[in-house]
Amino acid sequence: MLAGATEHEQAGRLDEAEALLRQILSETTDRPAALHLMGVVAFRKGRHEEAAGWIEQAIALAPAMALGHANLCEMYRALGRYDDALAIGLRAATLEPENLRCLHNLCVLHYYRLELEESIACAERALAIEPDHPGAHFGIAQASLLQGDFERGWSEYEWRFRVANVPPPMPPTDRPQWDGKPLGRGERLLLIADQGFGDVIQFARYVPWAAALCPEIALACRKELQPLFEQQPGVQILFDRWDEQPEFVAYCPLSGLPRLAGTRLETIPAKMPYLQADRTKAEAWDARLAAVLTSGHRRVGITWAGRPTHGNDRNRSIALADLAPLAAVPGLSLLSLQKGPAQEQIGSYWGRAPLLNLGPELRDYGDTMALIDTLDLVVTVDTSVAHLAGAMGKPVWVALPSAPDWRWLLEREDSPWYPSARLFRQSAARDWHPVMTSIALEAKRLLDQECTSRKIALN
Repeated sequence: MLAGATEHEQAGRLDEAEALLRQILSETTDRPAALHLMGVVAFRKGRHEEAAGWIEQAIALAPAMALGHANLCEMYRALGRYDDALAIGLRAATLEPENLRCLHNLCVLHYYRLELEESIACAERALAIEPDHPGAHFGIAQASLLQGDFERGWSEYEWRFRVANVPPPMPPTDRPQWDGKPLGRGERLLLIADQGFGDVIQFARYVPWAAALCPEIALACRKELQPLFEQQPGVQILFDRWDEQPEFVAYCPLSGLPRLAGTRLETIPAKMPYLQADRTKAEAWDARLAAVLTSGHRRVGITWAGRPTHGNDRNRSIALADLAPLAAVPGLSLLSLQKGPAQEQIGSYWGRAPLLNLGPELRDYGDTMALIDTLDLVVTVDTSVAHLAGAMGKPVWVALPSAPDWRWLLEREDSPWYPSARLFRQSAARDWHPVMTSIALEAKRLLDQECTSRKIALN
């Protein structure tokens, strides 16, 4: 029966696996392998607290179970219990020093603890055992890029599509990946808007660079992203279905362009803005907002949650209620740019600042750009809205987790990718209150400063 449950779990039939495991464990709980597998199934179904409990029971019965320790390390990390995760991960490494899963989990954990040299060391130990381990290469990429070591980071970043469960950027093709060398007339380059929307917006700045080398470019992206690329020079063809792709001689994901361009911190393409709103749409938004918002209020766009299925969503997203310090600042009107399930939280909003829910009216990024163009400030967590406002050169304040995505680098309050951005960082994992308090205090300071300047001018 346990073999059947294992087969179901490996095939992704989690409900069937759980049913069999519950039957096994209803007869006796003295089955560490069944307890361990139940933990794995619960974790894959998003029940992280429960999952850790099952694995803890398994380890209590089988203290030498290295795999259990390695998996519990990852579960504790997902729960934000970083110290517990490190202790159990080191125990796993003692039990089985060449366990690749253990080394990979420690690599990821050290990244979240901002112990980047240790993260890279764990990945290098894994590569000494298995040189082509994609997760280890990608771990080195992320830690290197976060440190600003772009030379090593971009090279290792090329392993991203070989990591388990990461879909390839496009269907199989016999065409080569572009090597960055110029193409001639009649030789079309296919660019692919791969990865998340934020990545696409960040790397869209490289399209003009590619167009200078390749006179004919087609670009594959989702429809809601097309307004971004319609304004990029050199893009002749946009499509969103692979059965519509034109002929091409070479391809490249947008996320591969920084490596080909030899990007270093000091050479990040800095032409700003590289995205602009449609003037007619922006003027329509401006007139509408002027009619409904309190005169004299500053317009602040807010986004508090990213895509729920994002692997790091527990760390980067917040609740609308967490923005309470900002909502208490007088003189502000909040405009929600939020999309997705998190919009439902607006129904329970009771802040001082008026809140206008505009997310449902934003059909694509062209609409979002037009709205952002009318705002005084955007306050957001690490979502595509941060990238969009930054690419437009609009003031944007980004609330970041203690271990941020690599593109935000370490410690600094500014971003070399987006000069108009200010970064507000957690000092402790999942503790957002100090971050939101800092944002609110800074907003109030600027409003007070503005008010003082007006009084001086009147006198």
